[in-house]
Amino acid sequence: MLLGLLGRYPGGIKMRICDLIKDQDTYQAELGQSVLETVRAMVERNIGAVPVLHNGKLVGIFSERDLMRRVVAEGRDPHGTCMAEVMTDDPLTISTNEELENCMALMRRHGFRHLPVCHDGQLVGMVSLRDILLHDLNEKDDEVRMMRAYIHSTPDA
Repeated sequence: MLLGLLGRYPGGIKMRICDLIKDQDTYQAELGQSVLETVRAMVERNIGAVPVLHNGKLVGIFSERDLMRRVVAEGRDPHGTCMAEVMTDDPLTISTNEELENCMALMRRHGFRHLPVCHDGQLVGMVSLRDILLHDLNEKDDEVRMMRAYIHSTPDA
């Protein structure tokens, strides 16, 4: 099962969210920013969701799903619609000290693919399901390489 080995360093130490996002540059939208401006930034950066801030405080999240449901499906003008009208208010957040396993379980339980990461009430990044899965795949590749090296290094019995 994916969650059984997810986010472990060698020796069984569990990886935390802060380790995954440590070099991340997080794009942030402002509450009054237009949907068009935000979506252009999302496309340019190849990201699926952005945190929405007001006076430096996290007030929402805007995702591709919000774009489709609240803008496109409702026929809104992306140039004339601001984040405040279409974002998901008061998003669930995760702590920088949380383990990857717990983050993935939270995403699964609530059907989220993106979670804002906060430390002491301040936004410090975003974590996506893709980030977690890519980390896990890289970890599995390393394990396979080590196992192959071990198998090829043992003398025939």
